[in-house]
Amino acid sequence: MVNEERRKFLGICLGGVTASAAIAVGYPVYRYLAPLQKENAGSKVVIPEQEVPAGGAKFFEYAGSTAVLVRRQGGELLALSAVCTHLGCIVQWLKEKEEFLCPCHAGHYSPEGVVISGPPPKPLARLPFVVANGAITIG
Repeated sequence: MVNEERRKFLGICLGGVTASAAIAVGYPVYRYLAPLQKENAGSKVVIPEQEVPAGGAKFFEYAGSTAVLVRRQGGELLALSAVCTHLGCIVQWLKEKEEFLCPCHAGHYSPEGVVISGPPPKPLARLPFVVANGAITIG
């Protein structure tokens, strides 16, 4: 009788430890893989126009994600999501080539966000923006 109670108690303890370990490992994995929550999806970001030089890019946070402003050598401005459409890595701006590179799987995008090569299935998302009084307002 005592052995059965001990076995039952040890089984409950083992089950509790196993469940705790599963939660301790599973929760961080879930938070890493879950998409970011768009808490301030309706917010606007204002960036001074002089912060984006010709041929340059300015990365910033917009609606809970990374975005980028690009000024082509001709002066044309573009606002894009900086999140690769393949696996969600943040793209890098290659100033010399005037294109984006995804460091995870070597996806290449044009300055307009169109896929040039690599595994990305879709172009980078365009963001609405307005330029007025020396300021660029995204959103």
